[in-house]
Amino acid sequence: MRSESPTAPPPNRLRHPAELPFFVFMVVLNVAIVVAIVRVALVLPFVPPALQDTAWANGIRAALFGLLLLVPALVVVRETQRASTRGTAVQLSPEQYPELYRTAEDLAARFGLRRRPDIFLANGNGALNAFAAQATGHDYVVLSNELFAHLDDGNREGLRFILGHELGHIRLHHVALWYQLAVAYSQRIPLLGPTLSRLREYSCDRHGAYLEPDGATGLVLLASGRHTERHVDIPALLRQGQELRGFWVGLAQLPRSHPYTVRRLERLHGLGLLRPGPGRRPGSDGLDAGARSNRRGLVVGAAERDGRAG
Repeated sequence: MRSESPTAPPPNRLRHPAELPFFVFMVVLNVAIVVAIVRVALVLPFVPPALQDTAWANGIRAALFGLLLLVPALVVVRETQRASTRGTAVQLSPEQYPELYRTAEDLAARFGLRRRPDIFLANGNGALNAFAAQATGHDYVVLSNELFAHLDDGNREGLRFILGHELGHIRLHHVALWYQLAVAYSQRIPLLGPTLSRLREYSCDRHGAYLEPDGATGLVLLASGRHTERHVDIPALLRQGQELRGFWVGLAQLPRSHPYTVRRLERLHGLGLLRPGPGRRPGSDGLDAGARSNRRGLVVGAAERDGRAG
C-alpha cells in the first residue's frame, strides 16, 4: 500500500536544482534583449547620420518597435487559447467524468493550489499529449482523448502521474503571465530556450512522481506508444536510460524542448521517486532501502527548509 502525505513538499524541494538559476539567467538576458531593441530603434547605429530622418530609417524604427508587440500578442494568445479549448473540449465536473474530476481535485489539494485548475478532455487527433495553461483568472489542464483512453483503462497510476506533472507546471508558475513575459524573448533563442524547457519538464516530472510513485507507465506510454505500456519491461528500460550517454546523445538533445523520455524515467528512479513496477522491488512499499532514503530525504529536507522557502 502506498503511504501518502497530505501535502507535497515546498515547490523548490521538487524543482530541478538547475532550473531556477537558469531561469534567472534567462530573465537577465530577456531584459538585455528588450533594452537592446529599444536602444537600437532610437539610435539606429547602423544607419548613416544623413539618413537618420528618412522614411527608410523610420521604417526600420517601426519594425524594431514592432518586436515589442510580442507582449500584447502573448496575452491575446493565452486568452484565445482558453476560449478555443472551452468551445472544443469537454470540461470535467462532478457530473462529467466524476472519478477523474475528483482525482484532479485531490492532486491539486495536495499541491496546495489555491485556485483549482479546470480539466478538459480534448480530441488530440491521435496525439498522446497533455498540457497546462493559464488565462486571466483561470488555470487549466488539457488531456488528449488518446492519452486519457489508454491511461484510464486499467492504468490510473499513469494517468495520475501525467496529471501531477501538468499540475506541477501550474504550481511552479510556468504558465503564469509574469513568468512567460520574463522570458518572452530569451526563450526564443535556439538551444537556450529548449534548455530551460527541459529543466521545467524535469521539475514537473518530480511532481508527478511524488504524487504517484507507481506512475511509470505514464512515461512508458510516451516512449513506446499505444497498447504497449503494460508490456514494456521497465527495469530493462531503466538500464537503457543508464546507458544513454555520449557526445552524440547530448548533441541530439540540445534542440529538444523535452528530455529523452527514457532518461526522464531513469532520473526519477534514481531519485527514489518512481518505482519500476509493482512487485519488482523489495520492501513493503516497493522501494529498496536506498530509494526509500532518497524519497524520505525530499520530505525531511522540505520540512527543514520551510522557514527558508520563499
